[in-house]
Amino acid sequence: SIAIDMDEVVADVIPKFTDLYEQHFGTRPTPESYHGRKLYEHEDAQFLRDALHEPGFFRDLPIMADAKEVIKELHQTYDIYFVSAAMEFRNSFVDKYDWLEEHFSFIPWKNWVFCGSKGIFNTDFLIDDHVRNLKAFNGKGLLYTASHNVHNEEFERVNNWREIQQFFQQDTSF
Repeated sequence: SIAIDMDEVVADVIPKFTDLYEQHFGTRPTPESYHGRKLYEHEDAQFLRDALHEPGFFRDLPIMADAKEVIKELHQTYDIYFVSAAMEFRNSFVDKYDWLEEHFSFIPWKNWVFCGSKGIFNTDFLIDDHVRNLKAFNGKGLLYTASHNVHNEEFERVNNWREIQQFFQQDTSF
């Protein structure tokens, strides 16, 4: 079984953040300007973190390249669960539910889990961009590369969905 985080793993928040940043400052941030941290940790960009609490923020996020195709393939062999620490952003529930329904309706809604701590999961794998979630998890953690985790070396890293596909094609433990 595989638990998959949503934000910055299957749902790409960066385009929305860069659009909001550009609307506010009149210029787009470069990936180098927030390398090693979240974009909302950029100078004077706390308003981006505040946007996470707004209704509708999570509803129209683009899907990560190849995520849908790879997850469809994995779903043929593994039980797939989408897990999101949505308790932090109470307005995200409806947005995330609707987003999953639009993009991943082939995964049963019973496998969509909105929680506070991902340490409660008893799946074999967790794909997540946050080290804290992988540390709390008892199975095999895969760190999905994001700007804020580029310096971490504690977990096996995957940079995109094709690498995830290759990882599970090579997995012989199941």
